[in-house]
Formats: sequence, structure tokens, C-alpha cells
Amino acid sequence: GGLSPDVKTLDQIRTIERNGEIPAEGPFSDMMWSDPEDINGWRMSARGAGWYYGADVVSDFLHINDLNLVSRSHQLVQEGYKYWFKEKLVTVWSAPNYVYRCGNVASIMTVDEKQGRKFQIFDPSQESTHPIRATVPYFL
Repeated sequence: GGLSPDVKTLDQIRTIERNGEIPAEGPFSDMMWSDPEDINGWRMSARGAGWYYGADVVSDFLHINDLNLVSRSHQLVQEGYKYWFKEKLVTVWSAPNYVYRCGNVASIMTVDEKQGRKFQIFDPSQESTHPIRATVPYFL
């Protein structure tokens, strides 16, 4: 997730109704499905929902809203977190060994009172490497 071409300010984000299903299109959908890319501006996402956006989009959003970082998730990164665009955007992924097969680590980012950032990394637990499934006989 991240940004939407229809959202320029934090006040606009605050007005989005988020209690319900994610719509197929529009700002809420964009903010769930859009991903950073090494491009300029906006480009339609190949996944069919959301957009790809570049460093210029992130810089504009940060400037307009007097921020210094966009923190996002909803995109797998093997390292648990990944900075983009000279550390103006970070993807934080908090599900180790996603769907029991990706082999990724997870992270949690903390920000201190001086805006220093630290990441705590989590490896998959041995118990999480194989899903527990209750089998039900086909014929009862």
C-alpha cells in the first residue's frame, strides 16, 4: 500500500471511510494496493489494482504534509523492511515465512522522540514452518 494519485493530504486520508470491504477502485483501494517503483510519477499497476509511484510522488507528498517518511506495508520484502528513495519511504513486513513458504524474516519499526528508527527482526519460529492442519476423512 501507500499512496494514491487522488490523495494529496493527510486530511484527505482522514475522510476515507475504512470500515468495510476494500473497494475495487478509488483512494482506499489505491492506498492498499499501490507500490513504490523506480519510475517518475504514476503508472498503472500490473496486478490490476492500485498504482506504481516514484520518488517524485513521495517527495511531493512529504513536502505538502510536512513529513519526512512514508511508512507502509502490504508488500513482501525478504529482509523484513526495505527503504526506498533515499530513506523517504520504508516498507515494513511483519509476517515471517509468509504463507509458510516465502522464507522471509519480519520486522517491527520503532521511532524514538528524535525520529531515530530501529528495526527488530523476527525469524520464523520452527512451529510456523509447517501449517497445522486438521484432517477430516473424506467419507464419514
